[in-house]
Amino acid sequence: RKPVVTEAGEIAAATVMTATLSVDHRVIDGALGARLLQAITDNLESPLAMLA
Repeated sequence: RKPVVTEAGEIAAATVMTATLSVDHRVIDGALGARLLQAITDNLESPLAMLA
Protein backbone atom coordinates (compact mmCIF):
# COMPACT_ATOMS: atom_id res chain seq x y z
CA ARG A 1 0.00 0.00 0.00
CA LYS A 2 1.26 3.43 -0.94
CA PRO A 3 0.05 6.97 -0.30
CA VAL A 4 -1.91 8.42 -3.23
CA VAL A 5 -3.95 11.56 -3.86
CA THR A 6 -7.64 10.73 -4.35
CA GLU A 7 -9.98 12.45 -6.82
CA ALA A 8 -11.23 14.56 -3.90
CA GLY A 9 -7.66 15.80 -3.32
CA GLU A 10 -7.15 13.85 -0.10
CA ILE A 11 -4.20 11.61 0.73
CA ALA A 12 -5.12 7.96 1.26
CA ALA A 13 -3.45 4.56 1.29
CA ALA A 14 -4.07 2.50 -1.83
CA THR A 15 -2.88 -0.71 -3.39
CA VAL A 16 -0.71 0.23 -6.37
CA MET A 17 0.54 -1.98 -9.19
CA THR A 18 3.56 -0.99 -11.26
CA ALA A 19 3.50 -1.91 -14.95
CA THR A 20 6.56 -1.69 -17.19
CA LEU A 21 7.11 -2.55 -20.82
CA SER A 22 10.39 -3.19 -22.57
CA VAL A 23 10.45 -3.14 -26.36
CA ASP A 24 13.12 -3.48 -29.03
CA HIS A 25 13.12 -0.03 -30.62
CA ARG A 26 14.42 -1.51 -33.85
CA VAL A 27 11.07 -3.31 -34.19
CA ILE A 28 8.51 -1.22 -32.26
CA ASP A 29 8.48 2.57 -31.99
CA GLY A 30 8.50 3.82 -28.39
CA ALA A 31 5.28 5.80 -28.93
CA LEU A 32 3.48 2.66 -30.10
CA GLY A 33 4.79 0.77 -27.06
CA ALA A 34 3.53 3.57 -24.79
CA ARG A 35 0.07 3.38 -26.40
CA LEU A 36 0.05 -0.39 -25.86
CA LEU A 37 0.99 -0.03 -22.20
CA GLN A 38 -1.68 2.66 -21.74
CA ALA A 39 -4.31 0.37 -23.30
CA ILE A 40 -3.29 -2.46 -20.96
CA THR A 41 -3.45 -0.10 -17.98
CA ASP A 42 -6.88 1.21 -18.99
CA ASN A 43 -8.23 -2.35 -19.32
CA LEU A 44 -6.83 -3.38 -15.94
CA GLU A 45 -8.34 -0.31 -14.26
CA SER A 46 -11.74 -0.75 -15.94
CA PRO A 47 -12.24 -4.38 -17.03
CA LEU A 48 -15.95 -3.91 -17.84
CA ALA A 49 -14.96 -1.55 -20.66
CA MET A 50 -13.48 -4.56 -22.50
CA LEU A 51 -16.99 -6.01 -22.79
CA ALA A 52 -18.45 -2.93 -24.49
